[in-house]
Amino acid sequence: MPSLDRIDLELLSALAEDHRATVVALSERLGLSRNTVQARMTRLDASGAFLSYQRALSPQVLGFPIAAYISVTVRQHEIPRIREHLAQVPEVLQAHGLSGAVDLLVRVACRDAQHLFDTDARILAIDGVERTETSLVMEEIIPYRITPLMALARSGR
Repeated sequence: MPSLDRIDLELLSALAEDHRATVVALSERLGLSRNTVQARMTRLDASGAFLSYQRALSPQVLGFPIAAYISVTVRQHEIPRIREHLAQVPEVLQAHGLSGAVDLLVRVACRDAQHLFDTDARILAIDGVERTETSLVMEEIIPYRITPLMALARSGR
């Protein structure tokens, strides 16, 4: 990932405020040429600065109002194969490998409690998965955000 300069950070801040902004609107807002903005956007995209655009879609709107995290304990040497199996479970939105007592933290979305129970059972049935523990999301206290980090990056601290 290349280091970000002031213009990159301003461009990313403008996108964080309005993720639908066009290149023309961004160039006008930042006082840059359209070509400069487009070139920087292309470079930032190629460097992996942008996460999946799927993050902006709500599972609730699709009919999956139940959100949960499933803590998964696995046989460590089987994580690559387990990862492949988890990727085949459509209810799995995200999974992270962790250090500590829990090996994987899997975020899922389900229609109802029975669907969550069945999804947990499918994960537990994956060969190499030893144990699961499900925690229901009651409320999102702080939604995904990046602007405080961008402000910190701009301040140089």
